[in-house]
Amino acid sequence: MYPTYTCSPPLSGSTKAYLTLNSFEAGGDGGGPSECDNKYHNDNTPVVALSTGWYSNGGRCHNNITISANGRSVVAMVVDECDSTEGCDADHDYQPVVRKCQPTVSEK
Repeated sequence: MYPTYTCSPPLSGSTKAYLTLNSFEAGGDGGGPSECDNKYHNDNTPVVALSTGWYSNGGRCHNNITISANGRSVVAMVVDECDSTEGCDADHDYQPVVRKCQPTVSEK
């Protein structure tokens, strides 16, 4: 359907990413329950799905990350993966993988 990649850029204090907004509630456009805890999450709770490399086989599950843009920041908990090796599926609203080695960060 679209290109997929097996890499993500190295993490740093200011690694650039693309943000897509999805619902992570049951019946929302985020699809099924999260990979980390097999649960849905309220849209009022800031949670994210990371690309495959950053997701690190679930090693970042329930860790908080800071997302900064336009002079504002929010802390969100990692709860899911958007598979950049096989592409995002129906559970992730078929979000395309962005250019090579550029991760996606989805706010759910």
